[in-house]
Amino acid sequence: MISKRQFFIGVLASSLLGGLVVLLGMSLLGNGATQNLDSFGQPTTLTTSLGEIDETPRSYVVPEGINFIKASRSAVPAVVHITNTSAPSERSGRWSKLFGRERRVRQSTGSGVIISNDGYIVTNFHVVEDADELEVRLDDNRRLGAELIGSDPDTDLALIKIKAANLPFVDFGDSDQVEIGEWVLAVGNPFDLNNTVTAGIVSAKARNINLISGTRNRYGIESFIQTDAVVNRGNSGGALVNLDGDLIGINTAIATNTGTFSGYSFAVPSILVKKVMDDLLEFGEVQRGLLGVEIRDADGRLTEELSGVHIRGVNPGSAADKAGLKNDDVIVGIDDRSIKTTSELQEFVARKRPGDLISVKFKRDGDVKETTLTLRKKAEYLARTPDEISFTYKIEGAIFADITESIQYRLKVEGGVQLIELAEGAWKEAGIKEGFVITKVGDRDVESLEEFQTLLDNKKRDFYVMGKYPDGEKEYFKIDW
Repeated sequence: MISKRQFFIGVLASSLLGGLVVLLGMSLLGNGATQNLDSFGQPTTLTTSLGEIDETPRSYVVPEGINFIKASRSAVPAVVHITNTSAPSERSGRWSKLFGRERRVRQSTGSGVIISNDGYIVTNFHVVEDADELEVRLDDNRRLGAELIGSDPDTDLALIKIKAANLPFVDFGDSDQVEIGEWVLAVGNPFDLNNTVTAGIVSAKARNINLISGTRNRYGIESFIQTDAVVNRGNSGGALVNLDGDLIGINTAIATNTGTFSGYSFAVPSILVKKVMDDLLEFGEVQRGLLGVEIRDADGRLTEELSGVHIRGVNPGSAADKAGLKNDDVIVGIDDRSIKTTSELQEFVARKRPGDLISVKFKRDGDVKETTLTLRKKAEYLARTPDEISFTYKIEGAIFADITESIQYRLKVEGGVQLIELAEGAWKEAGIKEGFVITKVGDRDVESLEEFQTLLDNKKRDFYVMGKYPDGEKEYFKIDW
């Protein structure tokens, strides 16, 4: 009779980046207690510090509604591995040559989800960004080149296409119906470990982690589904599915101080994903309507309201302005939907298209009011109408005008001039594009068109101009004079 039994549980972890292999062992020691034997004289129970373990073979029944196997079998065949290959730019190549280094091709990998049997795949924008070549490896190990159909940095989503037929794909689920505490599965290729499935629960919804939005992208939209399903590098663009195997999100980010999973992952909700994919397929770009407001969560500090969306600024001439919304109003509802946070507002509005009429419920001085407005395109929101252009200045193939109040508000600038029409000449040769707002010439700030004209009339040699495009992107250009 065996009085003492020792067994080991080992985990082999391999790092693909550093080649590190670690073997972890845990030893469980018996205390010499008598064990039950089966008909072949083998022990069926084992007494350990964890309690008595019954080792008798048995059939386990998965409780109804908690079947990970069904969801895995549905999702895994439709999740792909994506390799992004890009060559360094000419500029970086010159630096490499200068310091005696060879130009190296850059490769990165991620995941994607097949959403149609003819090869359309949704993934993250950052998975395919700057790609010169995209390769997709299917679950059956076929490798196919992919074409970028369109992308949307504002939601970190992209649509690509492979030439194949009769492919497995996942159906879109309704992310609005997802409940906090609900079981979900994450499917992807972390650390190039293909076809990996992890499980967790939904721990929060409409989460904003300032990954896409913020000063870098004023139009970024974040309303993530937060889960504790393990997600790591390479999972980006992979599937988050419910236990029916329906797609409820695209895994996009993790909260981490180490670069690896630390407890929480974040996915773009499926309803927003589907809207973006439909737009990219139909129009080649996302059709997004704007309210034209600067917002923050109402939390009882700058307003008495404890939930809702506090309007801190209304852009002149915007949809919100025309509908009568004002500073310090608190939006509490859109159509028949209650709105408690900026993330919820941004996601819901992002599902709409320019020209859509929406009803806005808001609080003003404690009273509940309601108005309707028509969402406007970003281009319309920043465009110039003939009535707004009173004076212009034409020089070297470019026509400039004073910036409008709405552009000044949006870009947070004190003054400047906007390039409204561009033809052949020094400005076009410099690479500048229509719409650019110049705020500085050399080391001199530009306040108005008159001041800009005076500066250029006195220029006798090359100079730099600095400023912003209407989307907030900062740039500078050398003008050969």
